[in-house]
Amino acid sequence: MRPLVLGLLALALAGGCAAWPPVPTPAERGRRLAERAGCFACHGPEGRGGVPNPGRVDRTVPGFTGDVMMFARDSGALREWIADGVPAARARSISWREQRDRGALRMPAFRRRLSPRQIGDLVAFVEASAGRPEPPAPLARRGLERAQALGCTGCHGAGGRLERPNPGSFRGYVPAWDGRDFPELVRGRQEFQEWVERGVSGRFERNPAARLFLARGAVKMPAFARHLAPGDTDALWAYITWLRSRAPQ
Repeated sequence: MRPLVLGLLALALAGGCAAWPPVPTPAERGRRLAERAGCFACHGPEGRGGVPNPGRVDRTVPGFTGDVMMFARDSGALREWIADGVPAARARSISWREQRDRGALRMPAFRRRLSPRQIGDLVAFVEASAGRPEPPAPLARRGLERAQALGCTGCHGAGGRLERPNPGSFRGYVPAWDGRDFPELVRGRQEFQEWVERGVSGRFERNPAARLFLARGAVKMPAFARHLAPGDTDALWAYITWLRSRAPQ
C-alpha cells in the first residue's frame, strides 16, 4: 500500500501545484521574452556574447554579462536602448551616429512591439546577467561572488534570479532565490545551510512526497559541504537576504 499512498499524495500535491500556477520572476520573464523577441540572435545565447558586427570599432554586438556596462550605466539607459534602439544622450552624439551607420547590425527599437512591463522584464534580465545592481554590503557582495565561483548560478541562473527547466521536479524548474517558491523551500538560515551542505533539508528529507519529487527531478541539488570556504554560508545567505528584500512581493 505504501507506493499507492505516495502516488496519491504526489497527485494531490500536483493538483495543488496546478491550482497555483508558476509566477516567473521578472528576470526569468525577461529571459524568455528575449528568446522570443530574437535578442539572442545578435547578443548570443542568453546574451553572453554578441556576434561580429563588421564596420564598428568594437567589432561585435555587446553581450549582457559585462560589455553592456560600457553602453548603459543605469536601468533608465537600458530601458531607452530597448524601447528606442539608443538612449537619448547617445542619439545626440554625431560620432556615435557615425559609428552606428558604419556597422552592419543596428539595435532595433521595441517600443511599438513590447509593453512597458515587457520592457521592464527585459531590463531585469539584462541587469541580472550583468550582476547589477551590486549589493551594497561587503558580505552580500562576497555571497554573489561565491555563488558564481561555486557554480550555483549555473542552475539558478544569473544572480540566482532565473528559473531554468528541471523536468520531473515538483514545479518543473530550478527555483530562483528571489522567486515566490523560495520561502516554502527554505524556511530560514538553518534550513538554507542544510540545503547547501547536504543538498536537502531535514524537513524535506523526512517528507515522503518531497523525497519523491526530489528523486524525480533531472537536476538535483549538490552537497557542497566539502567545497565551502569558511564563512561561505553566511555570505551566500546575506546575498539572498538582500536579493529578496528587493524582490516584488
